Amino acid sequence: MSRARLVLGMFVAFMLAAPLALPEFHVTLLNYIGLYSIVTLGLVLLTGIGGLTSFGQAAFVGMGAYTTAFLTTAYGVSPWLTLLAGLALTFAVSLFLGFITLRLSGHYLPLGTIAWGISLYYLFSNIEFLGGYTGLSSLPEINVFGVALDTGRKFDYLIWTLALLALLSMHNLLDSRSGRAIRALKGGSMMAESFGVDTARLKTIIFIHAALLASLSGWLYAHLLRFVNPTPFSINAGIEYLFMAVVGGAASVWGAVVGAGILTILKQWLQDLLPRLLGQNGNFEMIVFGVLLVLLLQRAREGIMPLVLRYFPAPKKLPQAAAQELPRRAQPACGESLLELTRVRKAFGGLVAVNELSFAMRSGEILGLIGPNGAGKSTVFNLVTGVLPLTSGEVRFRGERIDTLSARAIVPYGLARTFQHVHLLPTMSVLENVAIGAHLRGSKGVISAALHLERAEEAMLLAEAARQLERVGLGPSMHEQAGSLALGQQRILEIARALCADPVLLLLDEPAAGLRYQEKRALAELLRKLKSEGMSVLLVEHDMDFVMKLVDRLVVMDFGEKLAEGLPQEIQTDPAVLEAYLGGVK
Repeated sequence: MSRARLVLGMFVAFMLAAPLALPEFHVTLLNYIGLYSIVTLGLVLLTGIGGLTSFGQAAFVGMGAYTTAFLTTAYGVSPWLTLLAGLALTFAVSLFLGFITLRLSGHYLPLGTIAWGISLYYLFSNIEFLGGYTGLSSLPEINVFGVALDTGRKFDYLIWTLALLALLSMHNLLDSRSGRAIRALKGGSMMAESFGVDTARLKTIIFIHAALLASLSGWLYAHLLRFVNPTPFSINAGIEYLFMAVVGGAASVWGAVVGAGILTILKQWLQDLLPRLLGQNGNFEMIVFGVLLVLLLQRAREGIMPLVLRYFPAPKKLPQAAAQELPRRAQPACGESLLELTRVRKAFGGLVAVNELSFAMRSGEILGLIGPNGAGKSTVFNLVTGVLPLTSGEVRFRGERIDTLSARAIVPYGLARTFQHVHLLPTMSVLENVAIGAHLRGSKGVISAALHLERAEEAMLLAEAARQLERVGLGPSMHEQAGSLALGQQRILEIARALCADPVLLLLDEPAAGLRYQEKRALAELLRKLKSEGMSVLLVEHDMDFVMKLVDRLVVMDFGEKLAEGLPQEIQTDPAVLEAYLGGVK
């Protein structure tokens, strides 16, 4: 048994025994830690992993609490039905708020969450049938299989059962195809979109997921106390939840429990200690929290849990050699018309980056796109792959126009790319980085992932990623963190990720940059092998020795325009090219 499983087993055993053995006060603290852990878990997903900072989660806690408080006291509805009602209401409200909030970026996003968090707090406080600032009382107890949860000791089991289920489902979600896409939202959105990930939809999904967890916690809170008023759902509470996520480890699932536990216990201790030291009551613990948070961010920016996990490393995700292979795309016949650019133009205000560029390539060839720095080569890549819209002109792929499509919509046509500047997720393994390339070759969504129902598909995706890593010579490094690889290896990793998408056309943006001589030779051999298998390659590169020995044809750009086009030996002797770019190459 691994150390991680042993610790988990000990934790579950403790939670089973704690309500029977601990004093009432400590059981109450455990209940609150469980409630806060559920809310903080949503913030781990939303903020720590998804990169979307929210200060308004306490408002969703209030939504779940007030829904059950009103329906049970005013109409006598069963608490279990009010749970469903609260989740449905939270879903609708969070969908609307997510639609208008997630369009914001930078500091405007957290400011937006503060705005609706405050608004919902005052809504709870000023609606008469919700009891105003006085609130609602005499909520009924919850019954589970005929057992009334009328004490904190009994309620503890329900809270921690739901908390552990939420933790397990979150772990399952993040350890999946959808989880890799979610982890790419923070710092890798453009790369993810280039492999078919709908980042806008994923942001909405994790926003709603976090809101539903907060609403569940609110329902539990209301029936634990059997009383609800607006105070626990203010913006201050929202800030405390964010504190818990940061302290525990904003990108760690179990960091939610660690952060909730530390702050809950520390807050209670400080509320007892500080009045004795200062001689007066007040929220002085918030000052201490602020100082401790600054110190923590200086010493352990990722929170406490990542430090602990160094001693409990996660097991390696071993691809299953016997996993069924993913279906493969039929490659076009050699010589078939593949990519055609017609009078393509791209202007950024008054700066024309690409001007009236036209060229075509056929299936089965390696076409080089060369030119001086600033000639517009990478811009052409971004136009072809939908990262940038055209100002005018047309781009056709296998006869169909693709210049009106987004990057995500172009991927299914069979285009895959690398980037001029490496776009990887450095803390993820090499294997998982490559598996992102196969995102559209899977279909299971977040619900299947959370319920652990996508294991067969996940095995196929990881096996495909492993095959592509072996194909490019990075098989021995598949379990290392991508950020630990040398730059040259990272560029090879990007090629493996692109191959994982099963493309018809491979677009490589300066793949030899940073590679040593032997690595360049290996890359050239790999590209020749891909060509022999029917793969077509559009290549941007500055290493002329590498390019001239590899490509079938060349297109030369200068100042955004096509300067020349032809065979390598023709380009090497073209006077205009020699003057503009190649200099002394003979």
